[in-house]
Amino acid sequence: MFEKYLVENCAPTLASLKTANLFSYTYPSIAKLQETIADWNKRMADKGVTLTVLRVDGAAALIYVYREAYLQRDLHKPGVAQLLQHLGYEGTETQEILRTLRARLEGNGEFPHEIGLFLGYPLQDVTGFMTYKGSNCKCTGCWKVYGDELEASRIFAMFDKCRKIYVNLWQQGRSIMKLTVAA
Repeated sequence: MFEKYLVENCAPTLASLKTANLFSYTYPSIAKLQETIADWNKRMADKGVTLTVLRVDGAAALIYVYREAYLQRDLHKPGVAQLLQHLGYEGTETQEILRTLRARLEGNGEFPHEIGLFLGYPLQDVTGFMTYKGSNCKCTGCWKVYGDELEASRIFAMFDKCRKIYVNLWQQGRSIMKLTVAA
């Protein structure tokens, strides 16, 4: 059930605590996937949340759930545009940048680690991961931390608590629309 994936994987984004989340979803047909994404985008438009498919691999789709205003803010943080430009991203418009991310996901088979920037991870942690190839991190939670360990631990705890609360409320019958904070 799509709603279950949405609430379990995207609670911090739905709660307006996080820029974006990703999840893999096994779909029955491409037409049904497109219909599901279009339906959720209509429902979430007033909440400031957008869903898009970043990659299709067999019967699984990588779904990106994001708040465009937050993504724009994150992409304009110091150093982010320079890193993305260095990696071959052009332009500053969200859809343009997402097209490049999609192409990189579909490309040479190597996962583009800059995706952390699209999920709201700190630049220092993304560049640390890229530099050390996932080794030598200070701690691990939603991502590997190379910068501020205390702040990251606080954020991880907040996201965990949010996820537990949202899943519990959803299981009790609260709709995802009621759980989603308008931005």
